Amino acid sequence: MAMDVIDYQIYGSEMQFVEIELDPEESAVGEASSMMYMEDGIDMDTIFGDGSAQQSGIFGKLLGAGKRVLTGESLFTTVYTNKGSGKKKVAFGAPYPGKLLPMDLSKLGGSLICQKDAFLCAAKGVSLSIAFQKKLGAGFFGGEGFIMQKLEGDGLAFIHAGGTMMKRDLAPGETLRVDTGCLVAMQPTVDYDIQYVGKIKTALFGGEGLFFAVLRGPGMVIIQSLPFNRLASRIFAAAPKSSGVASAFGLGSGGGREEGGILGGIFNGDN
Repeated sequence: MAMDVIDYQIYGSEMQFVEIELDPEESAVGEASSMMYMEDGIDMDTIFGDGSAQQSGIFGKLLGAGKRVLTGESLFTTVYTNKGSGKKKVAFGAPYPGKLLPMDLSKLGGSLICQKDAFLCAAKGVSLSIAFQKKLGAGFFGGEGFIMQKLEGDGLAFIHAGGTMMKRDLAPGETLRVDTGCLVAMQPTVDYDIQYVGKIKTALFGGEGLFFAVLRGPGMVIIQSLPFNRLASRIFAAAPKSSGVASAFGLGSGGGREEGGILGGIFNGDN
């Protein structure tokens, strides 16, 4: 199955989206709930797996769907096909603040290993499968577990991560240590392991955790500045310790204002 060759444009800064232009009968594959808008003439179909050649037939589709479950993704993906007579556009939005990065798999040796939730959309024909961590240490303490996502093919795929992404080409034997949650993607040629920080005081009070991810070249790695779990923990720590959003705004279950709410404190001069 030949990869569809798609044109695209990425818009925005902190909350980006990618607009893909499809020729007649061209298709794009997107994660569930990632579609932002599509023009008239584009047909939307939900399928098991990713619709690639590796997942043709009933058994292939079931196997592909099972692999997606192992990576924490939905059983289904959605295929958007241009059934009109001219060029049509479909757009996919990022799920949280960060950056979108187009990855031309044909220039990466046909394969890229990603964190489990990095994939956003791709040209139809790109295969989404799984990559197992072969080292116990990396599996238990590497932040991503034993199973990561593997993109294969020679087409375009788009990945998303938090904050700003940095690409780094590692020379043979060159080593880079990163926070375990900051790794977004890497080529299969990169050796991935974990390393204990080495000092009890640093591990307990340094705020960086007990382990580093150790990446050893050759190959390309992509790192994010703001892992989603770090963002979520900051939001949780700053959130009001109340029963919910309604309580935060001083609204009880009956719609009245509670004295402990934020707005109640503002208007009532609560110290």
